[in-house]
Amino acid sequence: MEKEIRGKVQWSHEIGFVLIHLSPLLIFVTGGTFVDWMICLILYFGRMFFVTAGYHRYFAHKTYKTSRLFQFIIAFFAQTSLQKGALWWASSHRGHHKHSDTPPDPHSNRIYGFWYSHIGWIIGPDFKKTHYDKIKDFSKFPELVWLNKAHLIPPLFLMIVVFFVGGYFNAGSVSGIVQHGWSSLVIGFFTSTVILLHGTFTINSLTHMIGSKRYKSNDESRNNFFLAIITMGEGWHNNHHYYQSSVRQGFYWWEIDCTFYILKMMSWVGLVWDLRPIPKNFRDARSLEEVKHSSL
Repeated sequence: MEKEIRGKVQWSHEIGFVLIHLSPLLIFVTGGTFVDWMICLILYFGRMFFVTAGYHRYFAHKTYKTSRLFQFIIAFFAQTSLQKGALWWASSHRGHHKHSDTPPDPHSNRIYGFWYSHIGWIIGPDFKKTHYDKIKDFSKFPELVWLNKAHLIPPLFLMIVVFFVGGYFNAGSVSGIVQHGWSSLVIGFFTSTVILLHGTFTINSLTHMIGSKRYKSNDESRNNFFLAIITMGEGWHNNHHYYQSSVRQGFYWWEIDCTFYILKMMSWVGLVWDLRPIPKNFRDARSLEEVKHSSL
């Protein structure tokens, strides 16, 4: 299978990405507190939820419905993860599913190897633009198009909030915010962001390498329990590639899917609705061919 030719990384254009990865080293200058590490933990899992519930299950796959206002809120908080705009993310991901583990796939581990599937495709020159033609269902909303273009505003907003909130709780007073906010920014925002980036990236790379295959999905997608825990349900990747339309990626009760549990609770109060399930005949078959035969 012949690879597509991909452009080389232009490191002079990726200085920001490199600096973000070096930023946690500032902990040796700022130090860190219990408050800072709690912010780090909260922001990792809080933003991971918006990445998987927002970028992935809503914008890329439309596995549930919500209001126009709440979809903007979901996109805003997803973009605090520094993974670019919601429309860019979703359109790229739709391309992945359309061409999974074939040469046009943006990040196939089987075709391009671990490094490229994990991070190379993001810092390379080939997938910088948003393909609005692949995301017409959401690009009709001007506020989402604006947010997609202004994708740095949400993380900048969160940086300011972390600096002031962390500084206040570290110092115990308003007067000490400026002095004590820097460690919260380094650990609470930047360190959690780097961990979050690579937590998300493992789904593109490791879940096409390590794990079990329950279903025939015509690609190398695999289920991985550990990755499902750290990504709040995304590690049930073979399940997802087999049946992409389900809001629940852990198909069975023992497959922990924290994102689904939170979305379910949100549906109880009307924030989201029409959560699309995995049909039992699809779940219990092992291939789409079995489903077709069983319906005859």
